[in-house]
Amino acid sequence: MIAMTRSAVSVSEPTLYVAFELGKKEWKLGMTSGPGVVPIVRTVASAQWRSVERALAEARRRFGLAETVSVVSCYEAGRDGFWIHRALLARGIANRVVDSASIEVNRRARRLKTDDLDARKLVTMLVRVCGGEPDVWREVHVPSVADEARRHGSRERTTLVQDRTRLRNQARSWLVTFGGAWPRRRTGAWWTAVRDGTGAPLPEEVQTRLARAAERLTLLQTQIAALDAAQEGAVRRAAPDSALAQLVRLKGVAATGASILLEEGLVWRQFRNRRQIGGLLGFAPVTFASGDLTRDQGISRAGNARLQAATIQLAWNWVQWQPHSALTQWFHAHFGPRRRARRIGIVALARKLLIALWRYVSQGVVPSGAVLTATA
Repeated sequence: MIAMTRSAVSVSEPTLYVAFELGKKEWKLGMTSGPGVVPIVRTVASAQWRSVERALAEARRRFGLAETVSVVSCYEAGRDGFWIHRALLARGIANRVVDSASIEVNRRARRLKTDDLDARKLVTMLVRVCGGEPDVWREVHVPSVADEARRHGSRERTTLVQDRTRLRNQARSWLVTFGGAWPRRRTGAWWTAVRDGTGAPLPEEVQTRLARAAERLTLLQTQIAALDAAQEGAVRRAAPDSALAQLVRLKGVAATGASILLEEGLVWRQFRNRRQIGGLLGFAPVTFASGDLTRDQGISRAGNARLQAATIQLAWNWVQWQPHSALTQWFHAHFGPRRRARRIGIVALARKLLIALWRYVSQGVVPSGAVLTATA
């Protein structure tokens, strides 16, 4: 969840402000003691906490701060994830993880950019945030270790399904180049029975490549089946009042879709209102209005891509399996039978559906007209 920032430190109190510009080999630490104080930048080796502590001690001396002064830090969310955030908290440093896309930038076509400048800019923005400016940036809601680890299940399944689709498409293309066809039933050494456009068997090299592809497809299918079985097992073991059990009790919501919603943060992000859910999902209309000129720029693609894909699929399932619900009736009334209009309208339905599911698992409000199955 991207949340509004709130001041946790008064700029009138002695404080050391630190911004981490993270790199693979080196970290840049931009440090200052408050507004109007020119930041200093120090370079340390990545993940070397003793070097970080020495740099902080040097900054305290440089700015005339006591050894016990509070330290506030920040860094941009990226490849390092959240382990640095947890390490900083363990050392008594109040840290903020910043959404990189929300940081203001100079709009010149070409601007000077270095890690040193980025660290200086980030630490001055941190001072502004702690001073109470609400719109400097947006912060990322950090999951617990368990919640972060739990996301790997559905993400791995998504990757495996994509690999399976890619490999099947490649095999089809190999057959097309020789005039062959992808058989519907593929058992045993099926590639030996395929004939090319002239009725002759496929060349040995092509058959060998297809055989290796078939082995990889079998392995992928086995791994996908294992993950599906794990998801179904989690549903069977879930407590009746748990979020997972509640979601799969809705007709049209399967274990895979429910797992993605929960693992991407439908519950653990602790949304306070529907706008925060919409901010995570995206799919919002983008309007351009300047002077007398006003035009619609379409739908924003900003948001959680995995959550967007899952909610679109859930929305189509909802229309099919929940025909009497208020959401489905709204969809039919506004977009009718036209195919193009329905493809646009399903995005709006997905946004409404996600908000309705959040209210269902967090407040117990069943979507209007929805049908619940007898058992989860």
